Amino acid sequence: MNFPRSLQLSLVALCGLALGPVQAAEPVVHLYNWYDFIGPEVTKDFARDSGIQTLLDTFDSGEVLTSKLLTGRSGYDVVVVTDSLLPNLIKAGVLAELPREQLPNWQRLDGAILDKLQSNDPDNRHAVPYLWGTTGIGYDQAKVKAALGDSAPVDSWELIFKEDNLAKLSQCGVAMLDAPGEIIPIALHYLGLPPNSRNPADYKQAEALLAKVRPHIRYFDSSKFITDLSNGDICVVLGWGGGVFEAQKNAKAANNGRDIRYSIPREGAPVWMESLVLLKDAPHPQQGLALIDYLMRALPMAATSNHVGYPNANLDASPLVDAEIRNNPGVYPSAEVMATLFTLEPLPLKVERVRTRTWNKIKTGS
Repeated sequence: MNFPRSLQLSLVALCGLALGPVQAAEPVVHLYNWYDFIGPEVTKDFARDSGIQTLLDTFDSGEVLTSKLLTGRSGYDVVVVTDSLLPNLIKAGVLAELPREQLPNWQRLDGAILDKLQSNDPDNRHAVPYLWGTTGIGYDQAKVKAALGDSAPVDSWELIFKEDNLAKLSQCGVAMLDAPGEIIPIALHYLGLPPNSRNPADYKQAEALLAKVRPHIRYFDSSKFITDLSNGDICVVLGWGGGVFEAQKNAKAANNGRDIRYSIPREGAPVWMESLVLLKDAPHPQQGLALIDYLMRALPMAATSNHVGYPNANLDASPLVDAEIRNNPGVYPSAEVMATLFTLEPLPLKVERVRTRTWNKIKTGS
């Protein structure tokens, strides 16, 4: 069909308008991350330096993350994944192997953290450690001293698992994370059993231990404790180090006189790592690799640690982290303490069901 010359020119112009924005669109990378788990200016700085815009979506649980990734075609490029979730995602073929030659900042990573990560990512093929932390004891120094005296075992799991201690502390309030994948391994470890035990009989012992202290626990929640600890509504929490540090900052900002502290028990505690991964079906793999490499630089990682209160895996970033965080042994443990920490691993489905049933009994008190 032949169109008049004027109409042909109009069609060309319209096509140009339609194609123009597509051709001029800026490169993007889709990041899926925990809520508020990156420095507020980091993605803006990445866009300034690389010309790549970051589209950020957030999640609030590992279950939501896993479900979305296993379904496939999520549309995400880079995802922040807890290390204990890595084996199942690797087995399912969800994650791409990382080309080291395209990640020149790999050399900046802490070898000790890389070694810990290998229990869930052999040979560090799929994941880059991003932020990491421990699960330990947060406490109000004055309230714990008033309840237990000067010899309160704040550096031991006995503070939590010795019933006499917890009964006294219950008067000022004790909370626990709602996190069976951490609380039950801690109980197993305290009993001298493997924290990632595959033996269902071991979970009976953990259940008996937790059942004894259950009447003295005010609630199980993974976020409420931050506010309650900072304002004096509870005095002890079995919680994440970063959450306790946030409570400490809040108490100082409020100038309310609360002396909030964090302890990694001497018997050992879980260490977990949030890692950057590239999805195998990432729509923008090159932009994804650029973002991962950028997040291995010292400045963006220091900015993120300063924002969230967790240590990062970049050795060069340490001098740039706020002294209050950097010099806190509860945030940046010594080499001796690091040696006592254990990683959490996924369990076979049969054992995971046992752990889930155990936790439900403890939470409900039945």
